[in-house]
Amino acid sequence: MTDFNVKRKQALFNLETNENSQVKNVIAVVSGKGGVGKSMVTSSLAVAMAKKGYKVAILDADITGPSIARAFNLKGKLEVADKGLNPMVTKEGIKIVSANLIIDDEKSAVVWRAPMLTGAIRQFWIDVNWGDIDYMFVDLPPGTSDAQLTIFQSITLMGIIMVSSPQDLVNMIVEKALGMANKLDIPVLGLIENFSYFQAPDTGKKYEIFGKSKVGELSEKYDLDILARVPINPEFADLIDQGKVESIDTSFLDEAVERIEGFEKYEE
Repeated sequence: MTDFNVKRKQALFNLETNENSQVKNVIAVVSGKGGVGKSMVTSSLAVAMAKKGYKVAILDADITGPSIARAFNLKGKLEVADKGLNPMVTKEGIKIVSANLIIDDEKSAVVWRAPMLTGAIRQFWIDVNWGDIDYMFVDLPPGTSDAQLTIFQSITLMGIIMVSSPQDLVNMIVEKALGMANKLDIPVLGLIENFSYFQAPDTGKKYEIFGKSKVGELSEKYDLDILARVPINPEFADLIDQGKVESIDTSFLDEAVERIEGFEKYEE
């Protein structure tokens, strides 16, 4: 692991949570392109941190394409309390807020213009009774648009984790997202490459289904750690489809967890 070369960046506008919330560390999970498994990585990171005894939450900022609630088999609507909304809580105690938990039908399309989308993200931060949270993961939509700007400029982040996959096209778009983070002086904690390889269960041989990994080139170019190379595992998809993401073996994220824990200690 490389030396830490990041420092928490105070948000430009720095929105405060409500009086019933104390969120210590916020980490945004980012991808330049959709379909790379960002939400799976977000969910798995939250599960891995919860397994270590931390109080964990997920703010699903992908308003038009929310999937976090489904991964944890959460249904219904958020409870309205006297001083805000109460998040839903998973079996393992992870607190969740997602657009699917405020609409009547989770299959209904959310057709909102940008001001409504960013307003919803701000409300998820300000109006939710998060309680005492050690680590909050923000699942951002792909790209470099208003949602990213809202989070980057309104909430003080520990940093971001960038999710990629091996294809050249994806890595080109990831560089755009990294460029946005650099322009806004947002700390990047490291890179996670999804769909890195498939390991045959009978022989143990690894096959690079999507081509040779390019994440090493990104790592060198931007001086970033590779936190994980996640294999193609049909069991992951099956468990998420069943709403059982908390049953996934998250050992592939051990280095990412170590990085997150180490960064907080580095700042002390």
